[in-house]
Amino acid sequence: MDLLHSVPRFPKALAGFDLRTLPLLRTDVLVIGGGVAGASAALHAADAGAQVLLLVKDGFDATNTAWAQGGIATPQLPGDSEALHVADTLRVGAGIAMQSVVVQVVAGAHEAIRWLQSIGASFDRDGDRLALSREGGHSMSRVVHSNGDATGAEIQRALTLALARHPRITIRSGAFVRDLIVHEGHCQGAIAVIDGAELAIEASTVIVATGGAGQLWRETTNPPGASGDGQALCFRAGAVLADCEFVQFHPTTLYIAGAARSLISEVVRGAGAVLRDRDGNAFMQGLHPMADLAPRDFVSRCILDRMLATGDTHVYLDLSKVNGDPRVLFPSIARICSSFDIDIRKDPIPVHPGAHYMVGGASSDMHGRTSLNGLFAVGEAAASGLHGANRLASNSLLEGAVLGRAAGLAAASDSQQRSANLPRFLPTEPPAANPPRIVHEDILYALKSLMWRQVGLRRHRDLLLDARLRIGVWHHYLLREAIGGRRVCELINMLTVAALVTEGALLREESRGTHFRDDMPARNDAEFCHRIFLRRGDDGRIVAERGPTFAATDLLV
Repeated sequence: MDLLHSVPRFPKALAGFDLRTLPLLRTDVLVIGGGVAGASAALHAADAGAQVLLLVKDGFDATNTAWAQGGIATPQLPGDSEALHVADTLRVGAGIAMQSVVVQVVAGAHEAIRWLQSIGASFDRDGDRLALSREGGHSMSRVVHSNGDATGAEIQRALTLALARHPRITIRSGAFVRDLIVHEGHCQGAIAVIDGAELAIEASTVIVATGGAGQLWRETTNPPGASGDGQALCFRAGAVLADCEFVQFHPTTLYIAGAARSLISEVVRGAGAVLRDRDGNAFMQGLHPMADLAPRDFVSRCILDRMLATGDTHVYLDLSKVNGDPRVLFPSIARICSSFDIDIRKDPIPVHPGAHYMVGGASSDMHGRTSLNGLFAVGEAAASGLHGANRLASNSLLEGAVLGRAAGLAAASDSQQRSANLPRFLPTEPPAANPPRIVHEDILYALKSLMWRQVGLRRHRDLLLDARLRIGVWHHYLLREAIGGRRVCELINMLTVAALVTEGALLREESRGTHFRDDMPARNDAEFCHRIFLRRGDDGRIVAERGPTFAATDLLV
């Protein structure tokens, strides 16, 4: 077998099962993931009368939501409006955001804030109204926040308490979902490992809300568990994925060699912080009309270019001109920086870009339904069409709350219309008679470095082709092993999502939004003003389908 010239094949499931030997749990709605999208879906499904089982992999303090700093975008000020918020979202989405979805999500912003407050979330206030900040891509200050720069943690706290109190929600932490179960054309449940024990879960409907996949890249703002599990689960199950080539890199991640990467929120630049190079030059001036508050993809590439031009490993974020004491305005950031002896009042913060948000995921409608009956996806694991080619800052927590509600209500309704029927036995291929000896950590580090170099902020066809081959080889070797515990399954999931990102990047022969090709640096609306859909073919290979072309009147850019 010539591995270096073969096309990777992906299995329907990582391992088989026999229900005669497994414990079995039954529920109306199974929710996988406990961030804002999954928790919102679970709470609304339970409020609608469904029995809900919620699985969380690493605990509620390790969700992407808990790590989010910025806030929730919602028009509040005089002169602002839903129409302006919609226009900003479509502009940043670079021509392929779905206007109907954008309108629905923006229209749900005020109710989402009200609902979160009703379950105990507290947001910063400016007198008799909510305090608002501004982030990149927004034409107005409209970002609602909590404790300055700890909005996600506050939202997660309120959601977690609400989940624990609900009588129709059962929570199981330390739960890793290995495979979704598809039978008779429907998603019927999942195989999970909880506290080291494998069990089957039978569910009338399943909602995947596992968050992102930032751990595919060497530099990331994401928590350690962000390994693309949900995207890989949906792909293996046969659901269609969309927009996989679009990965948002946050421009400002704290960069100190040897230190864990930490996000430096965009609200800092919204308050007046300025990006400078090693010589003190404010290099964003003149590069974009919005300067330091330009869309994230543009700022990230400008930082990378400046790093290359100066031979430095990072640039600097200067907070000395912020109006007010930055330690009070941004207490979480101040605390992190002070642990490295950085006083953010006067010391510039060393920063560079890091993988931040997966725009692509399981293709879903405005109710979270995917192409597979019984399977829903919401939040960062999904591709609802809201973000197009790039996510407008602080639209993700909003999406999770608004579309999480819609998915929860739809899943609860659908669960009353059908009952699950798990197959009793699912065989899979046995491991190879002579499996290779693999050092999994070596593959993990090699994958993260490969994705950073070749499928990161700047891409090129030759490098993408090379990445596709290497990912395929690693995936092939891992599948020859007997599938073991969570870490091996996570690594296979990461390789699967890496292959999907790479495939989408090869197919989109232009530059748009977060996707930039050095060999094709121009945006090409004539040929690529459409979404790219990927699915698993019957032979296990990735199959691509072109979405409808967006009309010029739909672009609004």
